[in-house]
Amino acid sequence: MKAFDHLPSAVLVLDSDLRLLSWNRTARSMFGPASAYMADGATLNGFLQAMVDYEFVELGDMTGDAWIAEAVAAHVPRNTFDRQLADGRTLRVRVTPSGDGLVAVYNDVTDLHHRDIDLETSRQRLSRMNEIGVALTGEKDLNRLLEMIMLEAKTLCRADGGTIYLKREDEPEPVFVENKRIDRRTGGDRRIHDRRTQSAGPPDGTAERRHTADRRDGVDRRRPLEQLEFAILVNDTLNIAMGGTSGQKITLPNLMIYDPETGEPNEKNVASYAALTGEAINIPDAYDADGFDFSGTRKFDEMNSYRSKSFLTVPLKDRKDEVIGVLQLINAHDEEGAVVAFDPALQSDVESLASQAAVSLDNNLLLLGQRKLFESLMQVMANAIDRKSPYTGGHCSRVPALTEMLAQAACNATDGPLRTFSMDQEQTFALHVAGWLHDIGKVTTPEYVMDKSTKLETIHDRIVEVETRFAAAKRDAEIEYLRAAMEDGSDKESLEAAFRAKVAEFDEDLMFLQLANVGGEFMAHDKKERVNVIAAKTWRDAGGRSTPLLSEEEVYNLCIERGTLTGEERKVITDHMEITIEMLEQLPFPKSLRRVPEFAGGHHEKMDGSGYPRGLTRDQMSIPARIMAIADIFEALTAADRPYKQGKTISESIRIMTFMRKDGHIDPELFDLFIESGVYREYGERFLNPDQIDEIDVDAVLGRKAS
Repeated sequence: MKAFDHLPSAVLVLDSDLRLLSWNRTARSMFGPASAYMADGATLNGFLQAMVDYEFVELGDMTGDAWIAEAVAAHVPRNTFDRQLADGRTLRVRVTPSGDGLVAVYNDVTDLHHRDIDLETSRQRLSRMNEIGVALTGEKDLNRLLEMIMLEAKTLCRADGGTIYLKREDEPEPVFVENKRIDRRTGGDRRIHDRRTQSAGPPDGTAERRHTADRRDGVDRRRPLEQLEFAILVNDTLNIAMGGTSGQKITLPNLMIYDPETGEPNEKNVASYAALTGEAINIPDAYDADGFDFSGTRKFDEMNSYRSKSFLTVPLKDRKDEVIGVLQLINAHDEEGAVVAFDPALQSDVESLASQAAVSLDNNLLLLGQRKLFESLMQVMANAIDRKSPYTGGHCSRVPALTEMLAQAACNATDGPLRTFSMDQEQTFALHVAGWLHDIGKVTTPEYVMDKSTKLETIHDRIVEVETRFAAAKRDAEIEYLRAAMEDGSDKESLEAAFRAKVAEFDEDLMFLQLANVGGEFMAHDKKERVNVIAAKTWRDAGGRSTPLLSEEEVYNLCIERGTLTGEERKVITDHMEITIEMLEQLPFPKSLRRVPEFAGGHHEKMDGSGYPRGLTRDQMSIPARIMAIADIFEALTAADRPYKQGKTISESIRIMTFMRKDGHIDPELFDLFIESGVYREYGERFLNPDQIDEIDVDAVLGRKAS
């Protein structure tokens, strides 16, 4: 064995009976006192027992070496396994058959083993971080995302609790100044000598706030009021879970990143300091921390019989390296459950998690911001349409509310034909969007058509022009009468009687035209004939030309049978639906919103196919589109903010809609649900005047016999 003495490995040569034949010098030094049992003919078991006696290995570890014999018996060419020694070392044993016996080579691989453990631990941590990253990326709900971030961070450090803050910036309104400070408490002003100015505060001035000012171009551009808002707060020991999906609102005041009185950065609070500097702060014991104010923490501990000790505060930075929030963990625990400082090694994991979380959070906030912007834009558009015409009032804002009420009732149905109907979150939002944009085509409808309250109205009501002509005609009659009366031998009484009769006829004709101009449910044929008779009468214009009292266009308008719109104008009104569909189909909606044009474009369709713009039947319309049709009708009937009519009561509106159901104009199943679920009453309580809310006989409306 001298040939093996130079090797760093311990070499044992055994015969077929596992008796020691020889060993090298390294074996004696590696096995310490147990090497005294190395003698020719000594058995392997005796040698192992010596190792146990000298506490070199645990007794249970002998079973690992026992399979050396099995390896030989099975003629396995080579086997390798690791032996963990009692002193913490790791020996790697390599067994190789040699003739009738075998050779066992022992190497001290303690360092390698530790590296393997570290690598495996790192691999597991990396794998877990990847899993967390995938989970964070896939979560679209902000509250669930925040809870996931908190749970994973707490788990990494075995923390007892924590807080997630989100950064807010409230933009102050610009104040125009001329090198002086406005004293909002007194209404006066005083000269200033610094770059700070005041913002409006409460009447007593106790909370007057100042912001860094930049007065270029005479505009006070104050620093945004930056705050950290509590988004989620948890503590396992105190059984606290607020924010997120808990349903418990956090009532704690926001943390000011800048002092509201001086405008100086708030570096005394550890969370605001992390937001200001972008640095992570690891505090072993808050009660011994220098540089930070933990007085609020002490008060909290006193009130709750708690001891806040270790803190790990990590900023959440987006892809632009800007802080969008702060993650704060409290009271790390060791394996025995004792509160300890946060392990710096685990801190790096938390910072890595915070980085991934910030990206996911930023994406989530960006999506929420885009959605908020999109909703604001469509609501601005809808409100603009409502403001464009007083005749539509708040129609564009009330229809989506009623649509969503009825859609929710349909989703809640547990029996009947709608029991299988459901809408997921994306479909619900698509219907919400469709409700707000259902009349967007009206933006192209001329106001004089949309608001046409009389038959002769265009930009103005042309009945005024007709009245002027009648006044001129009466003037002509008076002149004619006076001229005739001045002639010798004239019969003045007869002339005056004829004149007064003619004036009375003009007055009656004008009164008739004024009434006809208002419009109504139906204009009889004899009234149309009278319009034509009146139109044939003449008056003299400024040039002395004899001209008909009514133009052909005026006759055409005054003979409108129903309402105030001509066929052409009614086409302009109904075209708003085609335009609505065209406009919505031009928008690059994402897949989840691609049915918005269909939902919005069907609210004037009728179940029997007699509606517009496309004459769709019930089977050709989706349930959401049919829902919106009912909502549009009920809102229009009950609307009380339109100058041309009073809002109908609930009972009057339901009576009209009952006939519409009977005539095949609205979906009967949805109308029954509208009544049975009480959606009509819920809408009335939210949007109608008290005098419009009355009772209806539900059984009679639904065609049921009263029980």
